[in-house]
Amino acid sequence: MFRKRTDPNPTVPAPQPSPAAALDRITSVLSAGINWTGNLGGSGGVRIEGTFEGDIAMRGLLVVGETGRVTSKTLRANTVIIAGTVKGDITAERLEIRSTGKVWGNVVTSSFSTEEGAFLRGQITMEDKVEIGPGAPTPGSAESATLETT
Repeated sequence: MFRKRTDPNPTVPAPQPSPAAALDRITSVLSAGINWTGNLGGSGGVRIEGTFEGDIAMRGLLVVGETGRVTSKTLRANTVIIAGTVKGDITAERLEIRSTGKVWGNVVTSSFSTEEGAFLRGQITMEDKVEIGPGAPTPGSAESATLETT
């Protein structure tokens, strides 16, 4: 008489990730052995293990893995982690160059870290705030102190 009804197909809403969480995790991968020429834009996280040639302007995380090779006139992302090779100017809120990482180009960032063995040939300009949007200043045009490394 007082039996609990059970739904044979209960619907439980799937948890929706916050927009900030999507920017801090990898959602797309360009695998080793893949060569890509073109421009990359949007939001989310991208890991490059292959070869990429073209401009990058994205909101989120960009990881250049140990086998990754990027040639880009301008590379813009919120967070950039480099364990492979990048040739081009980088604008990022946070930049990490790992021990296997190599960068040839100028950098504008508000947070910078390297591991022992990392390589950077260019200038680093530290800013209080870095604009990632399309109208942001290019590396070398900022009015703050500049550190040149070899």
